[in-house]
Amino acid sequence: MTLTPESSIRIAVSTVILALRPHPDTGAPALWTPLVRRVSEPHEGSWALPGGWVQPDEGLDDSAAARLRETTNVQPRYLEQLYAFGDVDRSPTRVVSIVYWALVHPDEAGSVPDDWNVRWFLADEHPPLAFDHDRILEYALWRLRNKMSYSRIAQAFLGDHFTLAELRGVYEAVLGRALDPANFRRQVAQSDAVLPTDETTSGGRHRPARLYRSNPDLAYADNGPLTATAPARTATAPARTATTPAPRTTANR
Repeated sequence: MTLTPESSIRIAVSTVILALRPHPDTGAPALWTPLVRRVSEPHEGSWALPGGWVQPDEGLDDSAAARLRETTNVQPRYLEQLYAFGDVDRSPTRVVSIVYWALVHPDEAGSVPDDWNVRWFLADEHPPLAFDHDRILEYALWRLRNKMSYSRIAQAFLGDHFTLAELRGVYEAVLGRALDPANFRRQVAQSDAVLPTDETTSGGRHRPARLYRSNPDLAYADNGPLTATAPARTATAPARTATTPAPRTTANR
């Protein structure tokens, strides 16, 4: 692409949505992401991350949330700006994409349609994507796996109440390896990321398990002075890693 001084640069937003759903072969929790089919050139018919153009009267966060509602019907509790992608040749026209990620729990994931236009894929087993969206998704997964070691971001995948086994399942699904249950329980007990409740599970074949909830005084991730609400302490992570939807036709660049 040849640029001239008169060339305009357009700003877009894309969002990587990640949720835990059963793996089709094992039934164990696995990371999934919904993708949107492009209905126009370039890359017509290809899958892409949901997104769209930033409107002149929108802030970036508002634009990301609005495009997410329009394309997938998702209104997540956790939506964070991830990175900016602006290689000159990433699109036939000059486009800079501000990328977000949305980590959603099962109730939120259930609002996403699964049809011809929007489809869920295993995050590590998706088809080739339009533009540089393969690179964007790979980066988002890398960031998530590293961030598990120093934040309480894992809890964004769960509902208001959860068992320690469910929390451990999030870590195992994201990190791709099994964790020792007893050691995980000790690490959780030493942190202030989750708080026990007086409730237990019911209706199962096993002994009722205690339910926990996220510590309301702590954010899922510490954004310092950029945090919209009052500053919160950073939680000690319980596990560590080594290193009416509108027409759903919009896919970002």
